[in-house]
Amino acid sequence: MADRVTVWFDPEADFLEVTFTDAPGSMRETENDAIMERIDAQGNIIGFSILAVSQLAKSKPLTAELSAKI
Repeated sequence: MADRVTVWFDPEADFLEVTFTDAPGSMRETENDAIMERIDAQGNIIGFSILAVSQLAKSKPLTAELSAKI
């Protein structure tokens, strides 16, 4: 588990990003179009991002399964 979690929110882009480390990484698509995984060179999840945060339904949570598979 990460010692620290960093959360960024950009209201103009309506974008939320959560990172578990400052290590370099790249983004990978998930089954949900609104969610991207941030992975390191070995394919480990080091964060995630959510697009269109303000449009999420208040009565229904956004769910996604993050996977370390490449």
